[in-house]
Amino acid sequence: MWHTPRRPMLGAMSETASVKQQSTAAFYGQAVASFGVAIGAVALGIYFLDADAWVRGFLAIGVLYLVTSCFTLAKVIRDRQEAGQIVSRVDQARLEKILAEHDPFQKL
Repeated sequence: MWHTPRRPMLGAMSETASVKQQSTAAFYGQAVASFGVAIGAVALGIYFLDADAWVRGFLAIGVLYLVTSCFTLAKVIRDRQEAGQIVSRVDQARLEKILAEHDPFQKL
């Protein structure tokens, strides 16, 4: 009996490949503007605060520390999410390879 070569099967997983979401220019601009307005408002509030210079300095350092901590936290969360996506893609590729190599008509 003739055996026709099998084409690799592509599972349903490959058809539902994750789409990389990218924010629009308007969303990016709004985020940058919002950050600028917020940091400017806090800076003006600290500058015009009726307190000694050391109190204003302490608040300014606290705000700078908070901002850098927020950037670091956002980066760590993003990196962890991207690492999870990479592991998922590797697992998906392994599964597709196994499915493509499997011959259900082969005798055990």
